[in-house]
Amino acid sequence: LSSASTVGGWLLFAFAITQFFFAPIMGNLSDRFGRRPVLLSSLAAFGLDYTITGFSPNLSWLFVGRIIAGATGASFSTANAYIADISKPEDRAKNFGLIGAAFGLGFILGPALGGIVGGFGTRIPFFVAGGLAFANALFGAFALPESLPESSRRPFQWARANPAGTLIHLKKYPMIYALAAVNFLWQLAHQVLPSTWTFYTMLKFNWNQNDVGYSLAFVGLCMTIVQGGLSGPIIKKLGERGAAIGGLLIGAIGFFGYALSPSPWIIYIFAAISSLSGLTYPSLNALMSGQVPATSQGELQGGNSSLISITSILGPLLMTQTFHMFATGPGIVFPGAPFALAGILAIGALMVLFISLARIARAPGPQG
Repeated sequence: LSSASTVGGWLLFAFAITQFFFAPIMGNLSDRFGRRPVLLSSLAAFGLDYTITGFSPNLSWLFVGRIIAGATGASFSTANAYIADISKPEDRAKNFGLIGAAFGLGFILGPALGGIVGGFGTRIPFFVAGGLAFANALFGAFALPESLPESSRRPFQWARANPAGTLIHLKKYPMIYALAAVNFLWQLAHQVLPSTWTFYTMLKFNWNQNDVGYSLAFVGLCMTIVQGGLSGPIIKKLGERGAAIGGLLIGAIGFFGYALSPSPWIIYIFAAISSLSGLTYPSLNALMSGQVPATSQGELQGGNSSLISITSILGPLLMTQTFHMFATGPGIVFPGAPFALAGILAIGALMVLFISLARIARAPGPQG
């Protein structure tokens, strides 16, 4: 079990580090050639990844599959750029929320489907996933129109198609840096859920794997409801700025609630409440998108994805080590420490956001 978890950690690292480097490339390619070809080719490559994983004869091929998945998964930035292209400014946050809702729904249905087909063999879930990816690419080939007109495209430049180049170019939009800092702190805080939820609930409440699975399904369902059904009306009522502030504040409360929950039923209450923090990312993304012109939307989303990839590398290490330090002693015993740390990070993100919004109010709109 210990060696398997170590290999699993390296597989996650391979995925995250590949996505870190490829997200700006995908974003810049979509600014040059359009969103449609990048999305369709990424879906096809994703199907290839799962097929390779299904046939993998050894661990080396698993790493090949994870690297392909990291490269093609970077197309999430292109999907966000597509949403920015087709959305009116006042609808961007709502539509970004719909992507989050789709992710939440997949978070519920994916493991369930994998568990069902996994009964036919350990490799079968990968073949099913690959088939779904290929089917999605085929469907997109007939149903997905291009969103970026020729007049809004720009030449591809390798100097900009990397994390450092993206950051340097986006420096001409100074508010992006401040909002990116908010997003980084929030995404780093959010890494506490996938990295320590299982360990924390098993230690504190003596949950088994089924209990953990039910709780994660509940969290995914609540997030889907918020981002898919409630985000539009709430953001329309509060505005992108108000929704981002509210999402961060509720997120901080939720993290502290997880840390201090004395019983399982209370942690479910905080899970329902903190699902409203799902307003944070689509609101922040909409605020950032409003700061750049159409020709740089793919580049912006690529930079965003790179930042999230960094948190996917640093966050699990930070949160699991914090859990290890406080879970059993010999010093202070506080297994909820990682969630308290996440709450502190969310408050830090909220403070930076207040500063950012004050600057945006005094700044001009996006430049050409």
